[in-house]
Amino acid sequence: MLRIAVLGAGVMATALTFPAVENGNEVRFIGTHLDDDIIDSIQATRQHPVLELKVDERAKAYHFANAAEAIEGADVIMSGVNSFGVDWAGRQLAKLAKPGQIILCVTKGMQADEDGTLHILPEVLKKHMGNLADEAHWAAIVGPSNAGELAVHRDTRVVFCGEEQEVRDRLVAAYRTDYYHVWTSTDFVGHEVGACMKNIFAFGGGFAAGMLDKAGQTDAKYVMYDYTAALFGEGARELKQMVAFMGGDPEVATGLGGVGDMFVTTMGGRNVRARTYVGAGVPFSQIRNVKMKGITLEGVAAIGVVGEAIEKLTRRGVIAETDYPWCAPSTTSLLTMLPSICPGRSSSAEKSDVG
Repeated sequence: MLRIAVLGAGVMATALTFPAVENGNEVRFIGTHLDDDIIDSIQATRQHPVLELKVDERAKAYHFANAAEAIEGADVIMSGVNSFGVDWAGRQLAKLAKPGQIILCVTKGMQADEDGTLHILPEVLKKHMGNLADEAHWAAIVGPSNAGELAVHRDTRVVFCGEEQEVRDRLVAAYRTDYYHVWTSTDFVGHEVGACMKNIFAFGGGFAAGMLDKAGQTDAKYVMYDYTAALFGEGARELKQMVAFMGGDPEVATGLGGVGDMFVTTMGGRNVRARTYVGAGVPFSQIRNVKMKGITLEGVAAIGVVGEAIEKLTRRGVIAETDYPWCAPSTTSLLTMLPSICPGRSSSAEKSDVG
């Protein structure tokens, strides 16, 4: 049995409380300063207002004002704050964490230095924690996992990453159930990079629907699966390339932490709505400020961070201009939808069969 403190009361952090409490762990989840309404609802009725499900009564909910109490004596601190709040989360962990605790990361994305050098988010947390980071044990959860499906016990398969075998074993024992299936890996970097990049490339999954809406062909018999598949294939290629560039095992891109996660993200959720609007030609400023105001769009954040970094890395000669057409800023095409990201590109094995 582990004592698990969860920082953040978003849908995924909350969904992960289900297998944890069902395995007999003590779970305390802590809303951020922006989650007061969620915590109020759970404390009063057990209902999570966004997930629209009742949270197991064995999972105790705390307002952030009581974070120190909730984290006291915890074996694990899960960082479940979204990518927009990762710097804030790092500053809180610097004050609240203790040596020897496991820091379990579920937030996905990357950050970049001024020169375009990219960092996975666990590195960002470590930067804020200073020397304390070296006294913690680090792990992460990646892979195709829809929060609602997990919470209602649909079969879900994920990867727990960590460099220490003992830490991986403890976490697997704490979370694995007959519906939450867990694989393990030591490739922290590869999986974290894949978890970020899949959000960028999955953004293309809804473009076709939006383009059909714009053309007045919402109910067309023949849709645009061919086009979507071409985008998906290019995304898979670039994801694998980025994993290798960042120092991970490129084979990660072919599994749960790569195309598996990319597939589930293309199938539903907030990014689907956003990219459908984009495909229909809605200006992104209107999507962000009107159509989806107040909704966290981590895929969009990843596009901005990685796209700008790729521009800088290209100028420095670190990567070639043609390496990442999906998210290079000259193809701000991701936000305005340039229909020609893929046509004309082919691997050497495909050059005789370009259509």
